[in-house]
Amino acid sequence: MSTKNWAKTACVLLSLTTPIAVYADVKMGALYPFSGSLALLGDESYRGLEIAVAERNAAGGLKGEQIKLLKADAVDAGQAVGAARKLTSVENVTAVFGSYSSALSFAATQVTEMAGVPYFELGAVSDNITERDLKYVMRSNPTAKNFAQGTITAITEIVAPSLKVDPKQLKIAIIHEDALYGTTIAGFQKQLAQEKGLSVVEVLPYSAKAVDLSSLILRLKGSQADVVLQTSYQNDTTLFFRQVREAGFKPKAVIGAGGGYSMQDTVKVVGAENMEGVLDVDFPQFQTNENGAPGISAFTRAYKDRFGSEPRSGHSLINYVGAKIFLDAMEKSPSLEADAIRASVASVDTPAGGTAAGIGAKFAENGQNQRANTAIMQWQNGLLKTVYPEAAAVAKARFSDQP
Repeated sequence: MSTKNWAKTACVLLSLTTPIAVYADVKMGALYPFSGSLALLGDESYRGLEIAVAERNAAGGLKGEQIKLLKADAVDAGQAVGAARKLTSVENVTAVFGSYSSALSFAATQVTEMAGVPYFELGAVSDNITERDLKYVMRSNPTAKNFAQGTITAITEIVAPSLKVDPKQLKIAIIHEDALYGTTIAGFQKQLAQEKGLSVVEVLPYSAKAVDLSSLILRLKGSQADVVLQTSYQNDTTLFFRQVREAGFKPKAVIGAGGGYSMQDTVKVVGAENMEGVLDVDFPQFQTNENGAPGISAFTRAYKDRFGSEPRSGHSLINYVGAKIFLDAMEKSPSLEADAIRASVASVDTPAGGTAAGIGAKFAENGQNQRANTAIMQWQNGLLKTVYPEAAAVAKARFSDQP
């Protein structure tokens, strides 16, 4: 046989014995703030992804291969861009998961989109992330508008009825950290409140790095605000509660929009007695009726087994559920090419209340999950208990000023 014919025969034999697609250690990026002021919530978010990947690997991996998570730390938008570039151009990851922070996600997704790599957002809430006509950006969690709607619902459906007053009689103050996260939610809160005919007496932005909020609190006292809506991270949440106590300011209700309001660590710093009765609109937390969130108890056990403690907030849960949605879609995809993954995600159809976080999954053309929702919770006796919607509630809301 000539050398030319032998080579041709060898190529044919090789094509018959070698799979067309081989995925050895499928590499996935995990882009979160693992250091800096957002590290606690960034790490808690990552833990949910880590559990989802561990479960997938234990079940045989993805396309028969183990998933290897590559952690990438980003404390600001500049670092997010650099981390995304390294993951896509040096590590050649199949996809990137992230990222808790809207500012980080907004920056990183521009890089992954140009590289043609899917980016699965599991926790950042700014609506702008999925409103830029980016083909490969998909988000499983609720948006800022969902959060804002939840805070207004808390006023009209929980606070006002509990206090037996018309919600239009309540004076509402909106305070928020001044980055993308807080600004977006506050903008929607003001818009939705006005549409409902509610009285907004203050809208006050501040830096999340602020070390003194006393002048802001004096403004709140001067406006005689009945209800304070705050969108914040952990440090500014604890600062607000400390200085509110020092100033003797006692509004009828305080409603947080996620972030520091959901953290057990916040209660440890502030004190359970000072958080008693505070409402929180966020991703579903762990004091939730399993009827509205099937699998939540199993997740809590898996978390304890892996990390030796109770979950620190629902950020791990929402990241776990979102990661499972996307990993399941990738497993069903005919290949791990970006277009095939996107098409598989587009075919996901999970009813509301069908996951451990209580959310469903159905993705719009822009990549946003249309069945993502927030829950309304209240701190009662040191525990963050779901009080709304009714299907997920484990307690009724209560206020010290109730008639």
